[in-house]
Amino acid sequence: MQTLKVVRHLMTSATMKQTVSEFNMPVPWGEMRGKVWGPDRGRPILCLHGWADNCGTFNTLIPLLPKEWKYVAVDMAGHGLSSHRPPGVFYSFPAYVADIRRVIGALQWKRFSIIGHSMGGNVAGMFSALYPEMVESVVLLDSYGFIPTDSKELHTVIRQGFEEMLQFEKKKDEMKEKVYTYENALMRLLAANPSLSKQSAHILLERGLAQVEGGVVFTRDFRINLKNVVRVSLEQSLELQSRIQARVLVVLAEEGFEKMFSEPEQKTFTSTLLQGYKDQSGMVVNVPGDHHVHLNTPETVAQIVTDFLQEEAPSHSTAEDTQAAKL
Repeated sequence: MQTLKVVRHLMTSATMKQTVSEFNMPVPWGEMRGKVWGPDRGRPILCLHGWADNCGTFNTLIPLLPKEWKYVAVDMAGHGLSSHRPPGVFYSFPAYVADIRRVIGALQWKRFSIIGHSMGGNVAGMFSALYPEMVESVVLLDSYGFIPTDSKELHTVIRQGFEEMLQFEKKKDEMKEKVYTYENALMRLLAANPSLSKQSAHILLERGLAQVEGGVVFTRDFRINLKNVVRVSLEQSLELQSRIQARVLVVLAEEGFEKMFSEPEQKTFTSTLLQGYKDQSGMVVNVPGDHHVHLNTPETVAQIVTDFLQEEAPSHSTAEDTQAAKL
């Protein structure tokens, strides 16, 4: 059985004045890293970050959520401090779902809730469809839970992903890892992510950079930038969505994905998915802000998330606790 290594330490960041655990979990290709907040016996909440981010994306939100719950935020493979996938291996949503299943096995959680931002929301959606009996509630932060691809485009994007990987492998030995000063790395991150505040960028760089001779390098695997070769159509997305048994809350930022996915065909996909959640008694809430609203201005979403998760929040007392109460 996989073991979870936990080291207790005190965060000194102004955003986090509370005790947090750093964990390190072995996987066949290396390790999965992450952070844990809250008591060991608290209600289990899994937190999944977005593409090219890391678990630091929850640093400002979690302190505003109920402190009696236990939050585990992971750096997904190829992100933050977690190991990169082996050479020749693609990054895909099913692979991320398998990684999360490993994490849940190591934590020995039977039922839990998920908060997922962006790509993390898509991983949450697929996990909840494949393991519906394990997931109580899902919060999608600026995410639709699935990203459908037009069936007519499947062959094109899959082929493109294969070709990108082959080209990357040919040039890999010639590619020199770029070394930055911290300020230049910060400027690059902000330029690539206009939705990040400067403070949020600093937070993500805590796990997004590694010190090397002459400066710093980004820790994320370049291959996460390659085209995803494992795609689902709208029909497949809706079939998976119909298998979700968890309560679902979708929190959409007005300047986030709703604005980004504004083409008529994209709107058809997103509106169909949102209606699917509503048909299954899910909630859809729009909030002011951009794609990283949960990190930039966490107070905008904290109470919404708390109220949703507290509604019919299940008891996590053990059989021993129940027996003791009777005596």
